[in-house]
Amino acid sequence: MTDSFVIAGKAFCSRLIVGTGKYNSFQETARALEASGAEMVTVAVRRVNLDRSKESLLDYIDPDRYFLLPNTAGCYTADEAIRTARLGREVGLSNWVKLEVIGDDKTLFPDNEALLEATRVLAREGFVVLPYTNDDPVVCRKLEQAGAAAVMPLGAPIGSGLGIQNQNNIRIIREFAQVPVIVDAGVGTASDAALAMELGADGVLMNTAIAGATDPIAMAEAMKLAVQAGRLAYLAGRIPRKMYANASSPVEGLVGR
Repeated sequence: MTDSFVIAGKAFCSRLIVGTGKYNSFQETARALEASGAEMVTVAVRRVNLDRSKESLLDYIDPDRYFLLPNTAGCYTADEAIRTARLGREVGLSNWVKLEVIGDDKTLFPDNEALLEATRVLAREGFVVLPYTNDDPVVCRKLEQAGAAAVMPLGAPIGSGLGIQNQNNIRIIREFAQVPVIVDAGVGTASDAALAMELGADGVLMNTAIAGATDPIAMAEAMKLAVQAGRLAYLAGRIPRKMYANASSPVEGLVGR
C-alpha cells in the first residue's frame, strides 16, 4: 500500500479497473478478472440479474475479493442515470457509482450537461460519484465542484481501441484536479494503458480492450503489467526530449580526442 490508489478514503493496490461486459461466458469473465489483478470491477446495473433468480454475473464475482462499482451504462438522461444509481444502492450493490449519461448513439460521447446535473443530485444523496466524461479540463473541473469523488475522462470513444487521442488534455486535467483522474474508454492494447499512467493518470478503466482480445486472459495480464510499468515510469521521471543526440558514454579522454 506504499503507492496506494485512494478514492473517497478507500485505498486500492491495483490501479487497473476492469469492466465485466462482452465476455464469451461468466467463467471467462472470472478468469480475466483474476489475471488482471484488479480490485475494483464495474457492473452495469441495467444489464445484470439483480434478483439472482437465475445464473448471474454476480455469482462469479467474489465480493470479499472485488469491490463492485455499479455503472449506469445505457442511460441517456440525468433522470435515468439517477434512478439507476439508486436502484444499484437499494439492491445492495454499492453507494458508489460510475456515472454514465450518453448523449449520442454513434459516438457514445457523454452528455456533459446531464452528467453535471446527475452528479450534483447523487453527491447530495451520499453517493460516491465517478463520472465518465469527455477529455475536457473545464468539464472535469465542474464535475469536481459538483461533488465527484474522481473524474474519468475518455481517452477515445468507447470500444474504439484508438488509444489516447489528446495527451495534452489528460496532462492538464491531472495538473489541476484535486481528485483522482482515471482514464476511461478507448484503450486498445497494453501500450495505451502504460501511456495513460505515464501521463499522470491515477488509474485506468477498461473493458473492451480485454474482453474483445483474441486471448482475453493474456491481455488482462498484459494490462496489469502495463499499468504497473506506466505508474513506475511516471514516478521515476522520464528524461527530457531533445532535438539532437546526447551520447550516453562520455567522449572525453578517448583515443584521438
